[in-house]
Amino acid sequence: MKKVCMGGTFDVIHSGHEALLRRALEVSERVIIGLTTDSRAQKGREEENIASYSERELNLFNWFRLREAHNRVSIVPLDNDWGPGVVESSIEGIVVSKEKESVATRLNRFRTKRNMPEIEIIVVPMVEAYDGKRISSSRVRKKEISLEGLET
Repeated sequence: MKKVCMGGTFDVIHSGHEALLRRALEVSERVIIGLTTDSRAQKGREEENIASYSERELNLFNWFRLREAHNRVSIVPLDNDWGPGVVESSIEGIVVSKEKESVATRLNRFRTKRNMPEIEIIVVPMVEAYDGKRISSSRVRKKEISLEGLET
């Protein structure tokens, strides 16, 4: 595939995020990441201390740089449900976690209504922590688990 998209907040890049990002690099030449804006990232999480957009963007870019893949990624602001997947006809796939598969399915329906081709949905299994629950940035911030999903 030439180009895939994905979206998220990517507050703290944990093992679950890494699985998604690695898969995106495996299946495509270019990756477009819709990174949630500060206002969208805080929506419903007002009490959580989420890093700023610029900090999250830098952390993502550095993750790709460490893997010598920074020239294959574009990071764009995401302030809605769809992001670049709905407007860019050159996108061939979307990389999502199992819990976000339904969002990708709705995106394809939206694309079809706009006379755009459907994109391939690449589902990455959820990465579980030591306790069998999914790894999440919220759990890492609360110090329930480490970035790798280990007990803290």
